[in-house]
Amino acid sequence: MNVDFINPFLSSMLNVMSTMAKMELTPEKPRLKTNEIAKGDVSGLIGMVGKQTKGSLSITFEAKLALATMKKMVGEGPDVINDEITDLVGEITNMVSGGAKRMLSEKGIEFDMATPIVVSGIDHTIQHKADGPVIIMPLTSEYGTAYIEFSFNK
Repeated sequence: MNVDFINPFLSSMLNVMSTMAKMELTPEKPRLKTNEIAKGDVSGLIGMVGKQTKGSLSITFEAKLALATMKKMVGEGPDVINDEITDLVGEITNMVSGGAKRMLSEKGIEFDMATPIVVSGIDHTIQHKADGPVIIMPLTSEYGTAYIEFSFNK
């Protein structure tokens, strides 16, 4: 997995959460993910296709972090995962991907993005759109943990 490709997504995630929700996330050590079960409660998944690569990105939030993010961004929010929260996670996934796309474009790497899909629920699964390994990185905060996953064709 090419860190020059992954770092823009990580940087974009940290930037989106810092500027939009006034939350600081701390990246932990990335590791290989061995199953499709999500670590959190609500996930945004977006596919990417370009000349240099094909893959997907997912961002999964623990419920308490997703709820706190909504409250920080708009001043109020629900107390349970609902359509507002799933819409928020889809929009964050879109913003993170868009930010990374801009950074990668500056390096000559171009790709198109699909519309994010959002899945929620306990033990929901994430099916990446690539045949490469899935790398997962926890991002911790005082409000809970988010997990960013990447998978790209070898």
